[in-house]
Amino acid sequence: MSYVIRSIRADEWPAVRELRLAALQDPVAHLAFLETYDDSVTKPDSFWRERAAKGAEGATGVQQIIAEDADGRWMGTLTVLVEEAGSTDWAGFPVERRQGHVVGVYVRPEARGTGLTKELFEAGLEWAWGRDAERVRLIVHEDNGRAQGLYRKVGFVPSGAVVPLAPDSGESELEFVLERR
Repeated sequence: MSYVIRSIRADEWPAVRELRLAALQDPVAHLAFLETYDDSVTKPDSFWRERAAKGAEGATGVQQIIAEDADGRWMGTLTVLVEEAGSTDWAGFPVERRQGHVVGVYVRPEARGTGLTKELFEAGLEWAWGRDAERVRLIVHEDNGRAQGLYRKVGFVPSGAVVPLAPDSGESELEFVLERR
């Protein structure tokens, strides 16, 4: 099957909401996302409108990319954030150089194993490189082997950086990176 890979438009917030809620119901969502379905389903439309607008085509610091099938159904997504050198990331760590940060990776189960994720990553990387990112990174839960395998397939490697989750959880996430060539 072929997909249209593109950035979202701000007025597509209902589809942004639907796909995110689907992602949060995935069996490994507790390992893949830092929010829950129960918290997200109650958020007002204004939250989803703002979220879509921030990551829509033409935005400079964030881009949400989706894969749309022939029927117009969104089958997968990822978002790339630009992190500026000298800033601090979401976990409180210093950002040493301009980089992309991939978050929110999700592909519907029926589209997994088709190469769709690779296409999404190609578009996300192209967007990040076009914003002069020196590298692109992502953070993955130490127990999410499925995601780690996928990220390795698209060229990411562990950097050795470990991000602890909640202080008493004993859980960590691992940074994977892809250097600009």
